[in-house]
Amino acid sequence: MTEPSLALQKAVFDRLRADAGVTALVPAANIFDRHGLPTVSPCIILGDDQTIRDPLSLADNSYRVAVTLHLWVKGQNLVLAKQISGAVMVAMRPGFWTPAGFEVAWLSLDDARYMRDPGGEWGHAVLTFEAMLVEVVA
Repeated sequence: MTEPSLALQKAVFDRLRADAGVTALVPAANIFDRHGLPTVSPCIILGDDQTIRDPLSLADNSYRVAVTLHLWVKGQNLVLAKQISGAVMVAMRPGFWTPAGFEVAWLSLDDARYMRDPGGEWGHAVLTFEAMLVEVVA
């Protein structure tokens, strides 16, 4: 079995890079699955994930997965960060999700936070999504 957050991480990365609404604001080449500070603007960096086995599942094959996305824009104006956030929220809506080895029972936005870099160089948005993944047993 693939670790659930790894399967969802790849699916989110692929979905964001393929979504026309997102790539109209952030070039696909500026969507990263890596750690570190931004080097280009605007950009999206996939952040930390968390996997929790669903205690209500009797089959022991359901997992709650939290995915964090960091959106970065140059400057103190958060308008572009919020526009990108809106496009990401639309792209992440439930639909045809196929993380390898799992089905997505549901996916929702937990929260969106917007902040300015104290140094004045960057605007930053942090979006956290939560999904319920069910392992597909062959």
